[in-house]
Amino acid sequence: MTIDDIHLLFEYDRWANHRVLQAASELSTEQFTRDLGGAFLSVRDTLVHMMAGEWVWLEYWKAPSPDSAFLASLRTRRGSLFSTELFPDLAAVRRRWSEVEQQVLDFVNGLTDECFTRVLPFRSTQAKLAHLMQHVANHSTYHRGQISLMMRQLGAKPMATDFHEFLLDERRESSAGQ
Repeated sequence: MTIDDIHLLFEYDRWANHRVLQAASELSTEQFTRDLGGAFLSVRDTLVHMMAGEWVWLEYWKAPSPDSAFLASLRTRRGSLFSTELFPDLAAVRRRWSEVEQQVLDFVNGLTDECFTRVLPFRSTQAKLAHLMQHVANHSTYHRGQISLMMRQLGAKPMATDFHEFLLDERRESSAGQ
């Protein structure tokens, strides 16, 4: 994993998240918050979970030495900052997510090759920062798939968020600029 790989991965993640948010903009507030019986009850709840996940991992990566007290505090802060009640509609999700997205982008843009070798405690083991970053992008992909199904359950049309679609979209954009 190189810095270029991480930049591409997180560029893809932002692109795909934006497409999901765009598709969700077609939902009414009632549809957006409707309990569909999944692990995260609604499209809103799933989006908030994804956003909170990005935020919590970023805070973890930035911590000089994440110990158990830090983790307990982080869980408490996540619960208060990302309670679904704070996000009554898509506009509220978009506002907060743009802040989180900028923080992630700043972090990714500040990485060096040496950063990838940093090892962090992870549950009962340890993991390289690069692997944890891959996990975050993969986590979002997983939940975007759930949102795609929810959109169909609501009678709405999801947008394609596959990596190959991103690559095709990027090629179209770069060839249009030439």
